Amino acid sequence: MTKLNVLLGDSPHTRPLKDTPDYDFPTASPVYTAFPRMVRDLEYDVCEMALATYLQARDAGVPITLIPVVLVSGTHHKSLIRVADRPSIAPQDLVGRRVGVRSYSQTTGLWVRGLLREDYGVESSQVTWVVHEEPHVAGYGEPAYVERSTAANVAELLKSGQVDAGVLGAREMGNQGEGLVPLIEDAEAAARAWVERHGTVPINHTLVVRDDVLHSDPDAVIALYQALKTTIPDAGWTDSYAACIEIAGRYALEQELVRTPVDVGAIEKSARIFEH
Repeated sequence: MTKLNVLLGDSPHTRPLKDTPDYDFPTASPVYTAFPRMVRDLEYDVCEMALATYLQARDAGVPITLIPVVLVSGTHHKSLIRVADRPSIAPQDLVGRRVGVRSYSQTTGLWVRGLLREDYGVESSQVTWVVHEEPHVAGYGEPAYVERSTAANVAELLKSGQVDAGVLGAREMGNQGEGLVPLIEDAEAAARAWVERHGTVPINHTLVVRDDVLHSDPDAVIALYQALKTTIPDAGWTDSYAACIEIAGRYALEQELVRTPVDVGAIEKSARIFEH
């Protein structure tokens, strides 16, 4: 079998696999810097991938296939943040305001905009999204309500007063979160209600393989998947995974991240081959 080139972040799920000599493991820090190299240049055989990036890449015809594992997941009501020592605002107050996010196509932003629409009636187009990074997928044109900034990060946008609120994932909060607090009151309870309603937890990072690698040596890719299943017990095309893909696909279309409806059935059909 082929010795695959596999780009994975460092986590409890991936560490046992990365300790073996069975694969070549290039590095990228932070891991999301590898995503544009994968979707633009197909630099790796297998690559950890943000879910929104995958959906956009699939929409753009990039020849990659989803491997049904969850590498990073979590709820995002607490990811919508504001400066602590300024007047509080409610989610509904964001209509007509400015919100900072690393990139419009960042997966955390996808989930936050989705919950704003579902839980608080705020449409993506009613907010100006201020970003400081370009999309991972080449050729993607951001909606007219997205504005590019020269700020270094979301914390700078917030603390300089360029935006009224921001979107930060858990790791970004660890690096930038001093003086920032969740905008949504009792965000944990709101997140639990979202999970109960949808029967799934939002996926941030999953895994993809280049189509040519999958076609030339499917046994090697399936062996990698089986190895990951030993550390990710719920890996596979589960009801929860399917529900998450369906919701993310719907959000992506509503937010103009993709041009056409996401065909969840087609994604499932290709993902099921790893079960054999």
